[in-house]
Amino acid sequence: MGLILIPPARMPVERPLIFLAGPIQGAPDWQAAAIAFIAAEAPDLDVASPRRGETRGEFSEDMYMEQVDWEHDHLAIASDRGVTLFWLAKEAVPTPGRAYAQTTRFELGEAVTGHRFTGSRVVVGIEDGFTNARYLRRTIGKKAPAIPLCASLEETCRKAIELARAPR
Repeated sequence: MGLILIPPARMPVERPLIFLAGPIQGAPDWQAAAIAFIAAEAPDLDVASPRRGETRGEFSEDMYMEQVDWEHDHLAIASDRGVTLFWLAKEAVPTPGRAYAQTTRFELGEAVTGHRFTGSRVVVGIEDGFTNARYLRRTIGKKAPAIPLCASLEETCRKAIELARAPR
C-alpha cells in the first residue's frame, strides 16, 4: 500500500504522488472516499490529503502556517512528479463568513496555469451542484483542453491514477 500523507506528517515521497485538492470546510469528507478508492486500485501510488481528521474549529497561527506550508510542499511534489486531483464537491454545510471553496478556487487557477506552462498533470472533477461549475467547465475546457474534466469522484480518481502511472 502506498503512503497516505496527512498534515502535519512529512515523509520522503519517492513514488508518484496524487494530491487531493478541493474544499474541506463545509464539504463532505470526500477525501476519505478518494483515499480508499486509490489505495484499493493503485497501491503503487502515494496520496497526500490536506484534511486533518481530528482538528475542529480555528487553527492557531502556528497550525495555520504549518498547514499552508504542508499543502504548498505537497502540491509542488504532485506537480513535479504526480497528479493534482481536484474534486469540487458541492457545499454540504455553509460556513458563515467564508466563501465556499475559496482556497480551492485559487489553487485550481494556479494548477491550470501550471499545466498550461509546465505540463503539470491535473484532473478536475466537478459534482453537480458545485457553484459556478458551468464557468469552470467552459474556461478549463477552453484554456486547458488536455485537463480531464470528470463528473464523479470515482471517474476523477481513475483518471488521476492513469495519469500518475503514465510515463512523463
